[in-house]
Amino acid sequence: MMGRCVTVLLGAVLIVVTGTAAAGVIGGCRLNLTASEPLGIWRIEQLDRPAAVGDQVFICLPVTAPFEEARERGYLRRGLCADGFAPLIKTVAAVPGDHVEIAGEVIIDGHPFPNSRIRTTDGEGRAIEPYSGGIVPPDHLFLHSSFASSYDSRYFGPIPISGLLGLAKPILTFDP
Repeated sequence: MMGRCVTVLLGAVLIVVTGTAAAGVIGGCRLNLTASEPLGIWRIEQLDRPAAVGDQVFICLPVTAPFEEARERGYLRRGLCADGFAPLIKTVAAVPGDHVEIAGEVIIDGHPFPNSRIRTTDGEGRAIEPYSGGIVPPDHLFLHSSFASSYDSRYFGPIPISGLLGLAKPILTFDP
């Protein structure tokens, strides 16, 4: 009798948790479990204007060999984007027409960008190549996270705006 009660209770909890997660995904909520931004629950809000420097956004990555390698190295997670990647939460650091220089740190239009030191190896000591720099092309964004070990445009360069899901708004978050 006790075993059956426990089974029914666990089943009910599982249904509630699954239903809540499904409602969150349908409602534009995402769970962030990476240190690039605070951990917790985030909401995707529609962006009714062009993305601007300082916007915190959700964006899906394009399907390319470098991103597949990044996933194999553990930099990226699986998720709900069409390509099977999880969307990234990053801050827009540069927009089309901005000049990005990589010189030990990121320099945008001649100004050093805060918290943008370039690493030459990842957390496991493997070589990681930085982006070579240049002008952010039309319909692309240069993205950044202040987390020192973040995998962002410092390494992969600008990415297409077509993957932009919307603004990233924290609902319930905390710093690790």
